[in-house]
Amino acid sequence: MTGRALQAIAQADVIVGYSTYVRLIEDLIEGKDVQASGMRKEIDRACLAVDLALEGKAVVVVSSGDPGVYGMAGVVLEAVQQREAQGQVTVEVIPGVTSATAAAAVLGAPLMHDFAVISLSDLLTPWDLIRRRVENAAAGDFIITLYNPKSTKRVHQIEEVRELLLQHRPPSTPVGIVRNARREGEERVLTTLGEFLEHPIDMFTILVIGNSQTYVRDGWMITPRGYRW
Repeated sequence: MTGRALQAIAQADVIVGYSTYVRLIEDLIEGKDVQASGMRKEIDRACLAVDLALEGKAVVVVSSGDPGVYGMAGVVLEAVQQREAQGQVTVEVIPGVTSATAAAAVLGAPLMHDFAVISLSDLLTPWDLIRRRVENAAAGDFIITLYNPKSTKRVHQIEEVRELLLQHRPPSTPVGIVRNARREGEERVLTTLGEFLEHPIDMFTILVIGNSQTYVRDGWMITPRGYRW
């Protein structure tokens, strides 16, 4: 997280967040009023945060990675509108390090050219639309970073994605797998498009799929920017 995020947490009266993410910062919030809840309670958490802010409290809404990338920033801003609290509360969106760039740093430099970030979770987005986005990104030779690639109940999507990608890229295309990027228990695997499904993948995993120029050398995954040597 950024220094500004640390500062905001220290200054907060109340911490609001998803229970799993709140546990990650337990050492930073000791003694504070903590309002934690489970999955699919994003709207409830956002509305609670706005209501507490309207009471004059300094509220931090905890979000993993960057709050503006599949995070809580959007739903909080929408909650402000729903509560008609514009002008009554001050909102600051504090940037963080999203999983795509954290995982890229673990792998080397795979995102040195144009890339697409796509979540395979179809909880809020129709699967047909996700498939179309993956196919278009593959056809455009984008490096592709996949969030939420596989869960205990959602297993076939990543298999479909691999088949789509193999229509545009050879099986030898480099793929980086990073689990718990920049967190305790970090793991990384360098593999290929043809073989990456042989490795463990879950919701804590980020996949980085190279473009036509990406290569692996000396243990690093690299996408050339195009400089002439």
